[in-house]
Amino acid sequence: MTTMPIIETSRLLLREVTNEDASDMLRYLSDKDVVKHMGLEPFQSVEDALDEISWYQSIRKDESGIRWGITLKDAGKVIGSCGFLNRSTKNYRAEVGFELSKEYWGRGIAGEALEAVIKFGFDHYSFERIEALIEPANVPSQKLVEKQRFKREGLLRHYEYTCGKFDDLYMYSILKDDWGC
Repeated sequence: MTTMPIIETSRLLLREVTNEDASDMLRYLSDKDVVKHMGLEPFQSVEDALDEISWYQSIRKDESGIRWGITLKDAGKVIGSCGFLNRSTKNYRAEVGFELSKEYWGRGIAGEALEAVIKFGFDHYSFERIEALIEPANVPSQKLVEKQRFKREGLLRHYEYTCGKFDDLYMYSILKDDWGC
């Protein structure tokens, strides 16, 4: 895809994140509650947000992933992101990730964005499998993916080293047949 696809839901517009969105991203990525299960330290500066945007651009360019900014249709500011990383075209799979500004938690926004991104992955990338890696302490994200029909496959012990420690991660997945494609 040469241009960044836009995904529209009833309340949301998922779109490309640009450098102009850095201050909006800093607002929620500097919140320790938002990043505590992401393997990141809270962002300290606009430069941190610009680095994140640069990472979004690099995974899209090398086709290893794609990340959309989550915006409310009536507001336009980026309040989170959702997308794919660690894409394996040979194996028709990718990992999905997401985060949302704390002020929007509990409103169904993350679920709405995640559902739209999953549908996009199965329809446009022909994924057979979409994975989600979630820390055991991150119960809200576990419930969110389970609501989208993901199945917990097991625990990956000391799977990542982030923020000076080894993290265990649950492996979740959804197959195209689970989704109903």
